[in-house]
Amino acid sequence: MKDFLKRTWIEVDSNALEENYKNIRNIVDKNSKIMCVVKADAYGHGAEFLSRLYQNLGADWLAVSNLEEAIQIRKSGIDLPILILGYTQPDMACKLSCYSLTQTVMSLSYAEKLSENALKFSVIVDVHIKIDTGMNRIGLNYQDMSKDRYAIYEIEKICRLKHICASGLYTHFSSSDNKQQKNDYTIWQFNNFQSAIENLKKLHIEFRLKHCSNSGAILNYPSMNMDLVRAGIILYGLLPSSKINARVKFYPAMQWKTIISQIKRIRPGSAISYGGTFCTKQKTIAAAVPVGYADGYPRALSRRAEMIVCGKRAPILGTICMDQLVLDITSISGANKNSIVTILGRDKTEEITVDELSLLSDRINYELICTIGKRVTRFFLKEGQIVEKLNYICPN
Repeated sequence: MKDFLKRTWIEVDSNALEENYKNIRNIVDKNSKIMCVVKADAYGHGAEFLSRLYQNLGADWLAVSNLEEAIQIRKSGIDLPILILGYTQPDMACKLSCYSLTQTVMSLSYAEKLSENALKFSVIVDVHIKIDTGMNRIGLNYQDMSKDRYAIYEIEKICRLKHICASGLYTHFSSSDNKQQKNDYTIWQFNNFQSAIENLKKLHIEFRLKHCSNSGAILNYPSMNMDLVRAGIILYGLLPSSKINARVKFYPAMQWKTIISQIKRIRPGSAISYGGTFCTKQKTIAAAVPVGYADGYPRALSRRAEMIVCGKRAPILGTICMDQLVLDITSISGANKNSIVTILGRDKTEEITVDELSLLSDRINYELICTIGKRVTRFFLKEGQIVEKLNYICPN
């Protein structure tokens, strides 16, 4: 790691990612395709590298949030089918077709506008129609079979649009990571989805791909695999919640590190950092480290979290700043300027996990890793050796 600004960086373990993908493939029905969700820069890990990795591992699909993410991945040389899970303006129909992207359709009016714009450029847009079975976010409502029957006829109209190719139908579970024994909301959503499929069959409408399983359902509800599963957080070695039936082991792929930039001996009664919220009670050896909330390390962790220095935990002193924070290394021997500090990950026998920091900062693990800043360089490792680097600010 000589050729980079040694400030704060992330190490992404491609071996862990490979194991996680293989474990998913082993527990998913052999007839079900796997869609790897790489939205939000692959949950903060680096979308282009991970998309190539998943393609090489045999993934069937990729999923992103928006058009820009899809184009970024397509331009990096990926030829897998890509589903855009969120909204794209209908006047982007030509780009959707040009880049061979599949767009989520959430209403008849949206589909009609998309088709009208596709007609202008004489293109056909591939789409997956989304049914809202209880998430109450986007999608055609189908939660009450007696009252929402109109959605079936809207889907029929969507499928008849000349410049739309509806190749898939899907829904999204809101609570599949919480396996309850009674009154299970996920089973209710699944039954709604199955009902919609059956009612569409009566109109002679069937889809090549039907999917509903996210990470929680992959683990908790294997019978709901259907034609395709959407693997997200578990690809990166994390669980969607603590209320999950993790039938296989997943390996966190991310380690976050920084260095000590300065060490100071501080007298008793000295205030540390903004606002003087912490005051030393004894002689303290303090280490400044160049990472802060602008890098995605939550300010809410001030005086609550720890980092690992020389294999030992060092508490954070005072308030976390935009670009820096201060650690108490009084009881740690061997620490020097430029010593490596582990923010997330393992050093000797100590480990700080994403879930630990998420709990302390009142966040979820998804949020913590997705909000790590773009000035944090990503290094991709295989067998412990760097194989690629991603620097967002100075790409060359």
